[in-house]
Parts: sequence; structure tokens; C-alpha cells
Amino acid sequence: MADISALVDDLQTEHDELDKLLTPLSDQQWDLDTPADGWRIRDQVAHLAFFDGAMTQSITDAPAFLATLAIRRDTPDYVNVVAAPLAALPAATLLDRWRAGCTAVTDAMRHADPATRVAWYGPPMSLASACTARLMETWAHGQDIVDTLGIDRPATDRIQHVLHIGYRARAFAYRNRGLDVPTHDIRFEVTAPNGTIWTYGQSQTDVIRGPALDLALVLTQRRHPDDTDLTTQGHLADEFLALAQAYAGKPGTGRRPGQFPRARG
Repeated sequence: MADISALVDDLQTEHDELDKLLTPLSDQQWDLDTPADGWRIRDQVAHLAFFDGAMTQSITDAPAFLATLAIRRDTPDYVNVVAAPLAALPAATLLDRWRAGCTAVTDAMRHADPATRVAWYGPPMSLASACTARLMETWAHGQDIVDTLGIDRPATDRIQHVLHIGYRARAFAYRNRGLDVPTHDIRFEVTAPNGTIWTYGQSQTDVIRGPALDLALVLTQRRHPDDTDLTTQGHLADEFLALAQAYAGKPGTGRRPGQFPRARG
């Protein structure tokens, strides 16, 4: 069983790092457009605040969370609709709401039974996976804010969690597009920020290599593969880079080739 305490510590650190970016923003900066079409910085934070709250509810009151799933099924553009009231708040109020949600979700995870199965918008998942998912979302939406502000954010070893969930979501990425899931594995063989090599998977024929940061950006659709230093061996590795999606929901449009300079981490 994963060390939940260490995972939650990493999630809390990711929250803290994003807080440092958000705290000095002016009201005008909260309304800046981010690389995600139609999303301002305030929309990014509202999204995180809403789904942190949903995760807290699922952990602490699963029946109440399950009752909301019918609303999701009956609400077109659910992701944007549910976060809209939060996005409409004054920036200072939204920041306070997001901070409160960060504290609530990490407290819920620390006090939950590590064996808890957490209901979510797809299949139930382990508490460890739930924590990893929230970290991945915080990091990915934080990247949109970093890109908007033109700030350099050095990679940390916490992106290992992003790679972990991205590798495990490979079958989902195919099914989410109505495609058959390949029967053969692929392998990630990437250089971590600390200079070590991280590997996922067993394939000797279909391999993705390069900086771990670049792969994390592609897995979360924050960079087009062409704007990274990733290389592929084998058609399945090449195919996966075009489909990769570490987060739940509909297939995203990702980023355009040439939209960003090559990542460095």
C-alpha cells in the first residue's frame, strides 16, 4: 500500500507552491487568459477549488457525492458550469475559498482509512490514486498559470506522480477516443529532475525517452510533443504520445505545435 502520508505531503507542497504564485496577483491578472481556450486564471483556480471540494465530499460523505453524479450526467459542459459561481467571486474571495478547499482535502486524506475506495466520476479508486490525481490536477492547472505569467517553474521530483498516473491511464486514453487498447505494453525511460532515470513499463520495443518534465507536460496536454525533447522507439510509443491524457473527462485539444519553446527541466 502506498505511503499516504508522503503522498499527501507532496500534494500539500504542490498547493503551497501554487499559492506563492497566486498571492501577489493583481485583480487584473486574475482575468488574464490562459493557454486553455476560454479559461482565465480565475477559471483555473475555480476549477481546482470545485473539484478539491468534490474530492473532500467523496472521502467524507460518499453518499452525498454519489448523489451529485446524476447532475453531472444531466448537465452539458458540467466542468465549466459547476465552477462558474466560484469563478465569478472577487479574486480575494476565490483565493480564500481555494485555500480552504486545499486544507479540507488534505485533512480528509490524512484522516481517512488508507484502504478507502474513493468514488469519483469514473471507476472508484484507491485513496493513494485519489491523492495522486489531485496533485496531477494542481500541477497541470498550475502550469497554465505559469505559462500565462511567463514564469519559469523548475521541475521537481513530484512530477513522478504525474508520470505514474499518465502511464496507468494509457488504456483510458484509448477507450476515451473509442479506440481499441493495444495488447502490448510501452515503456517510459525518462530523466528525472534529480538526474536519475525513471522507468515505467516493460516493453523493449516501444519506448518513450527524454526529460521527465517534457513527458509530464505531454501527459497533461500542456505541451505538444513536437515542442519537447522526447523521442520514441516503436509505433505504439509514438501513437501514445498523440493520445496521452492523464486526467479524466473528454479528450482535450491540447496545445498547438510551436505554441511554446522547448521545455527545459
